[in-house]
Amino acid sequence: MKRSKKYKESLKSIEKDKLYKPEEGLDLVIKTAKAKFDETVEVAARLGIDPKKSDQQVRGTVVLPKGTGKKVRVAVFTQGEKVKEAEEAGADFVGGQELIEKIQKGFTDFDKAIATPDMMRFVSKIGKILGPRGLMPNPKSGTITLDLERAVREVKAGRVEFKLDKQGIIHLPLGKVSFGKDSLLENFKASLSTVIRARPASVKGQYLKSVVVSSTLGPGIKMDVGEVVAFCGK
Repeated sequence: MKRSKKYKESLKSIEKDKLYKPEEGLDLVIKTAKAKFDETVEVAARLGIDPKKSDQQVRGTVVLPKGTGKKVRVAVFTQGEKVKEAEEAGADFVGGQELIEKIQKGFTDFDKAIATPDMMRFVSKIGKILGPRGLMPNPKSGTITLDLERAVREVKAGRVEFKLDKQGIIHLPLGKVSFGKDSLLENFKASLSTVIRARPASVKGQYLKSVVVSSTLGPGIKMDVGEVVAFCGK
């Protein structure tokens, strides 16, 4: 892969074989972000588990204390008295059958979908539309619930979902470079603490194998796993 001059320049700031502490790693992410736009910072954690085993699946949600830096548009599928609750909580689109019909006609201008349990038999009809886009409500991610006020506010505030991929890696956004080191550290701690607590009981040996942080166009910065565990356990 051909790398840009800015990328190669950023690499000079990183010691090849060094494993960085969380504070050092995120400081470097900010310094090596050379794009003209506000890059997103992400953490990738490789876990010592077999993603093919059903009893070793890792997924969940975490509310980032400092948010994601992105405006999240929320659609809520509900009816009756719950419509007002969703609207007052700040949902961008609220409705029942009419919203489902709108989506069937091609509307998908939202980032997250939440539904009350009674609506799921109707929402399932548009599963082929929502599923591939990662928009299908799911009880494990807290997006099928009667507590619409809490769900909408958390998603708007920066609740993100994580799920182990086929390579045994979890990817989580930490916010924008413009957040600064302290805010990114808060989001990092919240994210990795949640992933560590989600360790399946059946997993033996080292759970957290490696942790890498990077910005959208910047190089990956490897962190010291022991330092990460110590920092997230404070």
